[in-house]
Amino acid sequence: MASIAKRPDGIYRARYRDDSGKEHARHFNRKTDAQRWIDEETSKIITGTWVEPSKAKMTVSDWCSIWIKGYETRKPSTVSQARVHLKAIEKAFGTKRLSAVKPSDVKAWTVELSRTLKPSTVYATYRRFAQVMSDAVHDGMIPRSPCSRRTSPPKGEQRPYVATTAQVWALHDAVPETIRPAILLGAFVGLRVAEVVALRVEDVDFMRGIVRPEIQAGGESLKTKTSMTPVPIPQELALELSLAVQRRGGTTVVADVIGRPVSTWAIERAIRSTRTKVEGLPEGFRFHDLRHYFASLLIAAGLDIKTVQTRLRHASAVTTLNTYGHMFPDKDESARAAVASAFAARADCVRTQEVVTVS
Repeated sequence: MASIAKRPDGIYRARYRDDSGKEHARHFNRKTDAQRWIDEETSKIITGTWVEPSKAKMTVSDWCSIWIKGYETRKPSTVSQARVHLKAIEKAFGTKRLSAVKPSDVKAWTVELSRTLKPSTVYATYRRFAQVMSDAVHDGMIPRSPCSRRTSPPKGEQRPYVATTAQVWALHDAVPETIRPAILLGAFVGLRVAEVVALRVEDVDFMRGIVRPEIQAGGESLKTKTSMTPVPIPQELALELSLAVQRRGGTTVVADVIGRPVSTWAIERAIRSTRTKVEGLPEGFRFHDLRHYFASLLIAAGLDIKTVQTRLRHASAVTTLNTYGHMFPDKDESARAAVASAFAARADCVRTQEVVTVS
């Protein structure tokens, strides 16, 4: 409902009510201006693009501060990563009103980020901004998000470096003895570094050959329930891990010389200081690349995508395919043979019919 009333002083008071029944009013010197304002605001209400005036003034920085408070229910490491992204977002858009951010602004921003950051980092930062803006829409702060498939930067191809078996064993032999169990868990169980340092002795069934990751560094729960999937290991590996536990006597499988848990930093430092001693390993080789080696072992053994996904404890086979799809053997010849067999069957059928007709 809207109306325009002329006050005794000659000023026109225009007013309307939003969907919640709240009244909004403004004053104008001319009736035509008052009518234009009412028409614009009521049109926004009808089309679903109306935003409460007080919210329309909110800046990106203000909204980020509100958004992160609601996000703090996540794990500390997840929140910490979000804060890194928000810092980049606020640097670019902090003083802008939420409603003033245009798709062209977003595209220009991702181009600028790509000048100094890797494609994967640019994509992750953009996805965070898209999440923040989507929540702003859900909260009624803006009518629509400036982020869409048109503004999205490319994900960046994931082509991980895959070490050879000889390189993995050379790295294993070159690192300090206390770090060697970590190399085994990364390369032959596929554990992430945060899972390795938190793997307790009780999480490994040495007799049956099963590793059950339960927690990660800092005592935090794992990323997903899928990450807790048990991983079968051969007796040879179970024996190596058992001997390591006996030597250190700690509560974790990977421990220092006096049995204390090893930090993720200590493992990564050992990798950095040792990788140059292994022929062919690239300068940027990380502990996580051992997990890629584990994936390559499974694929080379002929395991199907679903089995590889389960052993890597990926939540989705899509993740496995996106990361390791290029490692699966080329099936072109098999596809040709499948189609050729259909043509061969057709030819046999035709020949049989001809023989029957002649006879």
